[in-house]
Amino acid sequence: MSSLNQTPSGERTHIGIFGRRNAGKSALINALTGQSLAIVSDVAGTTTDPVSKAMELLPLGPVVITDTPGLDDVGELGEMRIEKTKQALAKTDIAIIVADASRGIGEYETALIEDVKSRGVPYLVVYNKCDLIKPAGAEGAMCVSAFTGEGIEELKEKLASYAAKEPDRKLIGDLVERGDVVILVTPIDSSAPKGRLILPQQQVIRDLLEAGAMPLVCRETELEMALEQAVATASVAMVVTDSQVFGVVSKILPENIPLTSFSMLMARYKGNFTEAVKGAAVIDSIKSGDRILISEGCTHHRQCEDIGTVKLPAWIRKHTGAEPEFVFTSGTEFPTDLTGYKLVIHCGGCTLNPRELRHRYSLAEKAGVPITNYGVAIAHMHGILERASKPLM
Repeated sequence: MSSLNQTPSGERTHIGIFGRRNAGKSALINALTGQSLAIVSDVAGTTTDPVSKAMELLPLGPVVITDTPGLDDVGELGEMRIEKTKQALAKTDIAIIVADASRGIGEYETALIEDVKSRGVPYLVVYNKCDLIKPAGAEGAMCVSAFTGEGIEELKEKLASYAAKEPDRKLIGDLVERGDVVILVTPIDSSAPKGRLILPQQQVIRDLLEAGAMPLVCRETELEMALEQAVATASVAMVVTDSQVFGVVSKILPENIPLTSFSMLMARYKGNFTEAVKGAAVIDSIKSGDRILISEGCTHHRQCEDIGTVKLPAWIRKHTGAEPEFVFTSGTEFPTDLTGYKLVIHCGGCTLNPRELRHRYSLAEKAGVPITNYGVAIAHMHGILERASKPLM
């Protein structure tokens, strides 16, 4: 988890390095970064799992660079490693397809290029080991040498030009005015991370400060006190709560004060709010035996009050009176085939970059399975989705 002084992984440009074994992928990463981040060996298949490193890479800025196993890995373990490589591609913003200059482009690279094109991912074909041989027919590709440094600076410049120019997105800063007081309700219970705030809370505070607004942070147990003090000195522009206490907060908060949640702000920020609202309506039709996938983008130690594995299933059972079958995933584990599920409920995706979260939503769309978001689902089940959505429209 990122600290307050680090750019979160979900806000970084993700660069994936792909190619056959011994093409020099790991050596290229070390040359790009000027560090020994990846193990380099003449033994084919040294990289056995995708390895990611967050860092600053000029002139791009904050990036995550991922080294992947060879596309031509063999055996049962090799097939598993190739599957991990495909998972890494789902969150790649820029793909570097590395080919050994002495071997050129073959069937593996050609297949990968077609896959990358189908996903709309910007890519570069890079011939490595050009200090040993200059490849023929390399039009459109770059020739580099991870050993001598030839072409590495040019590759960095090219990467910078390929970096996606995302629109200036705001979590909440465009919803408030300078001087507005915004109350943030952040529960502190056994499921809260010890000694810190969760990432969406950190990001909302930062965005409010940049907008010149004034965040007032409290627990749900101090919300009434916070309201009294805030209203006595200024009007409250909005209240943003952790979704798990939506029910408590909505009862305390006067109807004239706008209310939403961190998770719903994240859905708006990541661009999947509309789909999440549509998906939440499916909760009303859930029956016993229906399969529901509840997925989180990060991994953490599950607590007795965990929102994903404990509270959400309990709210769904209470709301529907049914006993559905729940399946849970976290981190990089997300099914590529969602057929057979009645509904997917995903977290806000604060640790995932927009491309990976869009990929997961697209898998649901492809399978014809509705997908929603933690906060949207909880607001729906508490009967306050219209109220909680209004500030975001």
